[in-house]
Amino acid sequence: MSWLDSLLAGWTFRTATPEFETGDVITAYVTDSDAEGGLVRIGDSIIRLPEADGELVESKVTLEVTAFDTSTSQGTGTVVDVIGPDE
Repeated sequence: MSWLDSLLAGWTFRTATPEFETGDVITAYVTDSDAEGGLVRIGDSIIRLPEADGELVESKVTLEVTAFDTSTSQGTGTVVDVIGPDE
């Protein structure tokens, strides 16, 4: 193994469209809302929160992914906990 190989061992690049599995619990900010609920954007991936209202926009939440389509990088989730707007 060369010096460069050993230096870069284990490095990976982040993707703009992270993928999630059903049941994953993540913490993220609600970035927007519309008539269908709140939106969480992580990179170019979108998780829709149907029960979230406009009051959660800019709030940090813990959510559980209920479905995720890797071909469209979109899914749905449910809010587990509202951490708050500033924390």
